[in-house]
Amino acid sequence: MNDRTGYDRLSRLFHWAVALLIVVTIPVGIAMTSEGFGSISDALYVTHKNAGVVIGVVLVLRLSWRLIGPAAPPMGDDVTAREEGAAKWTHRVLYLLVGVMVATGYLRVVSGDFPIELLDALGLPPLLSGRPELSTTLSVVHKYTAYLLVAVVADHVSAVLYHAVILKDGTLRRMWPPWRKDAEHRDAGVGR
Repeated sequence: MNDRTGYDRLSRLFHWAVALLIVVTIPVGIAMTSEGFGSISDALYVTHKNAGVVIGVVLVLRLSWRLIGPAAPPMGDDVTAREEGAAKWTHRVLYLLVGVMVATGYLRVVSGDFPIELLDALGLPPLLSGRPELSTTLSVVHKYTAYLLVAVVADHVSAVLYHAVILKDGTLRRMWPPWRKDAEHRDAGVGR
């Protein structure tokens, strides 16, 4: 579809960086709390916590870029107002859930007096400590937010696949591939 425009390269890189980190971090989080991974559970915890820090940083950069960078491209004439509204709300909910995951993960760890190795290496002190009851509560919030996040990501991916495979309307080209130069995007007839 030639009337659809795509996101700029930085927006695409932020999107795929967060997506990749989440795809890695959630299974690591499941494995680290599951039986059968005892011999590597410490490494899984360290990986999960530090990946959460990186997700938080990339999320802040991505949201900052959304505020100061180019506007989101239009979705195209064949996308209904209802679909466009659903896409916008899905993205907002994804941002919210990822933010809640990062915040509850961080606060759960530090309130339980556990280290976050990356932040410790940077010399950043925890915001609070010595609150095991808060740590327990935040662990539950973190866990159930992860379930919601997986559901919303599944909805998002299924909508993209529907547009890409069934409708073949070029929706996926707005965000794929992540490294495409903006000039290549224009040359393909789908960019600015």
